[in-house]
Amino acid sequence: MRRAALVVLTAFICSTAEQALSADVSFVMRNEHPNAVEVELYSQDRKHVWPGGNQVYYLDDGESKQIHLSCKQGENICYGAWVSGDKQTYWGTGPNNKESCEDCCYVCEGGETEEINLVE
Repeated sequence: MRRAALVVLTAFICSTAEQALSADVSFVMRNEHPNAVEVELYSQDRKHVWPGGNQVYYLDDGESKQIHLSCKQGENICYGAWVSGDKQTYWGTGPNNKESCEDCCYVCEGGETEEINLVE
């Protein structure tokens, strides 16, 4: 009986600690380029990509989108965006997080980013 109670208590503490260390953030993105763009978000602190699974967030020309993420509190997340079908025209860290950038990363602290405008 004691062992079962200890296991349940340990699981509860671990679950509570994990919840305390997680947060949600919304990236607010607007495509002001004349072509559609694809977007991925990359953790700089662990090997994680949103949306993952070889998927991308897709924004038509003129479209705005809020991209909601569950992330770890304090995690540094950068966006990479590129013209659909043209990975040479990019913003932020570009496709596959391969480029360096200024002002394209945000700390996961809850809330939302200012609007990120992807322009020509």
